Formats: sequence, C-alpha cells, structure tokens
Amino acid sequence: MSDGTPADLFFDAAAGLLRRVRDEEAGAITAAGALLADTVAAGGRLFAFGAGHSSLAAQDVVYRAGGLALMNLLAVPGVVGVDVIPATLGSALERVDGLAGAVLATSPVRAGDALLIISLSGRNALPVEMALGARARGVKVIGVTSVAYATDTTSRHASGTFLKDHCDIVLDSKIAVGDAELTLDTIPAAFAPASTVVTTALVQAVMATAAAALAERGLEPPLLRSGNVDGGHDWNTRVMDEYGDRIFYRR
Repeated sequence: MSDGTPADLFFDAAAGLLRRVRDEEAGAITAAGALLADTVAAGGRLFAFGAGHSSLAAQDVVYRAGGLALMNLLAVPGVVGVDVIPATLGSALERVDGLAGAVLATSPVRAGDALLIISLSGRNALPVEMALGARARGVKVIGVTSVAYATDTTSRHASGTFLKDHCDIVLDSKIAVGDAELTLDTIPAAFAPASTVVTTALVQAVMATAAAALAERGLEPPLLRSGNVDGGHDWNTRVMDEYGDRIFYRR
C-alpha cells in the first residue's frame, strides 16, 4: 500500500471506481433509466432484488426519499441481510437450486414489469435463476454485477452461466474479484470493500436517469419526499394513493 492513511487510500480507491463507472457505464445507465421510465409510463411495476450485502443497494431504492415510489423490494427470506441467524445461512441459500422460481411464482411480479437484480459475483444459482425466471415471465431484467467474476471465477449454476448472461441490460460495477481495495504488509488479507459504495451510487444514477426521462416525456416522476421535511407525509400519501396498485411495500 502506498503513502497515505488507510482512510485516504480507501476514499481514493472508491472515488476512482466511481469515476470509472460514471465514464464507462454511461451508455448502460442511460439505457437502464430509459427502460425503467418505459415501464412506469406503460403501467408496469418496478422491483429490486439483491442477496447478502448486495441487498443493501436494492433496499436503498425502496421507499426512499428522493426516489421512485414504484420501486418495490423482491425479498427472499433469509437472504435479504445479515439479520438472519446464522448469517452464513444467507450465503448457503444463494446456492440453492429452485429457490428463485418459488419466489417468483409467489410474488406479484408479472409480464411488463422491470426487475433490478444486484449480485456482485453473479455466479450463484439464486441471481442466475432469478434473471432466467423473470425474463421467461416477460419481465425486463437489469443486472448490476462485477463482470470480472465471469472471467476470473466459475459459475455455481448448473448452466455454467452468470447473471450477466441473462439480462436485458448489464451494469458493470468494476469491482475486483474479492471486493477488497487495500493491502498492508502487516495484515494477511486484503481489506476495505467498496462494492456497497459503488453499487449504490450506480443504482441511484439509474434512478435519477429514469426520473429525468419521465419528466422529458411530460410525465411527473412518482417521487417520494423525506418525511422529515414539512409537507413530506402529505406529498407521499398523495403519490402512494395515486400509484397504490403498483406499490407493494405499503400493504
């Protein structure tokens, strides 16, 4: 590790990744935002899914001040976060064949909707089958993943494929395999993961693009306001009432 405090070096590494994503994924971000805007304009619903720490970026766009009210979390019990005990259960469930199909079959997801699937490695059965099953149902899929895993690791799905192989649009987070940005001679393993910072920013960039795309078409984006701002609750109640048939986290 070069000169500078670990904190400085982490900020530099994260900022560098953010610049790469901004510059190299601009076209994909625009396309993903347009896809979400198309879905909203056509009366479709929006869903986000992520397992383990990838779920953090999915949760960040659901019921979010400044975000699209129509974004719903597609939750899989046991894999949404580290609140389940033991936390290792979530990692094990990501490798279970058939789980994604059961989740989709009992979810409100239907043809004409859009699903954002977030998986850093994109190699486990759950995100691969989620994408396959969603597209088979006529759902548009946006995958957020690190494409590097597809060349530096092997798939854990029977097909030998990765999440990126089953998406309408792929957003590459540029995160290196292992998700650790720093090394020190005194520490035996690489440390300081940046995937949450970068993936969350990437997904929020898509949300911003979708809102602007709707406005360009003369449609008011169904945005939420902070409940801690005067008038926020009244605003949100109006939006939720107007789009109640497409919002599932309120039920």
